[in-house]
Amino acid sequence: MKTSLRTALGGAAAGAALLALTACGGDAGASAGTSSAAGATISVEHAQGTTGNVPVNPETVFVFDLGVLDTMNALGLEADGVPDAEFPESLSKYAGADYTKIGSMKEPDFEAIAAGDPDLIIISGRTAAAYPELSEIAPTVDLSVDMARPVESFTEQATTVGRIFGQEDAVAGKLTAIDEQIEATKAKAADAGKGLIVLTSGGETTAYGAGSRFGLIHDVLGVPTAADVKSEGAHGESVSFEFIKETNPDLLFVIDRDAAVGTEGAAASAVLDNELVASTNAAKNGKIVNLDPSAWYLVGYGLNNLPAMVGAVADAL
Repeated sequence: MKTSLRTALGGAAAGAALLALTACGGDAGASAGTSSAAGATISVEHAQGTTGNVPVNPETVFVFDLGVLDTMNALGLEADGVPDAEFPESLSKYAGADYTKIGSMKEPDFEAIAAGDPDLIIISGRTAAAYPELSEIAPTVDLSVDMARPVESFTEQATTVGRIFGQEDAVAGKLTAIDEQIEATKAKAADAGKGLIVLTSGGETTAYGAGSRFGLIHDVLGVPTAADVKSEGAHGESVSFEFIKETNPDLLFVIDRDAAVGTEGAAASAVLDNELVASTNAAKNGKIVNLDPSAWYLVGYGLNNLPAMVGAVADAL
């Protein structure tokens, strides 16, 4: 690692027991993540099983998930290898040549990864299918966030990162602050009206509801849904402007995918600039909320990014 912070570990965050992290070949102190001895390893339960030889404070780490990169950034840690991606400003340093490029967010470059000889590889949903091949190169963990239980799953993910890098206390403190922010936002959401989440891409519009990749707004923060939108899959349900008019949301949350991934196309504001959308309560009351596309579409759950996402919704309420 370019920056490896080694601090004394304290208690794990709430929910850490769910992680089933145990030291390999160590004593009880190592099992709790309190050993910083060179060569120490832990066993990590993750989305695709258990990896039993994860090094504590690994020196060379390749990370495919931008949410995990955001969490590492919040803890003062850096990855050595990252995918070619459209990085948000907060992670823009990773676009530089100082960091090994290990493929795209969906297609790993196995040769580059093997040549880089990482001590640990961290993946998530976009790279999940490559888990068997990556595991042949180095210990690999899939830290995908489960959208069916996003806060609990993210708590486990962040706590896993904290245990691997000796940052349990720092993670626990940040998670406590996020919980408090969520509760305060839920209190505001109770009387804010019904919301609809839409994403624009290539001039088309899709909607997302409870249980979806953007379900944080409904499932966690408590904004009531303006319509029953299918949550299956990552791409949402295709909807028309007539649907938006008939749904008549009090809050319209908008994500511009083209802006997030750097694709040329009409801006979300232009796509939604029509009489049908303008007739909604959201438009009439100035409650069309343009969410940060990189934060919501690319990064998602991270110790820095999640508070920013929750804050954006709180400000809209």
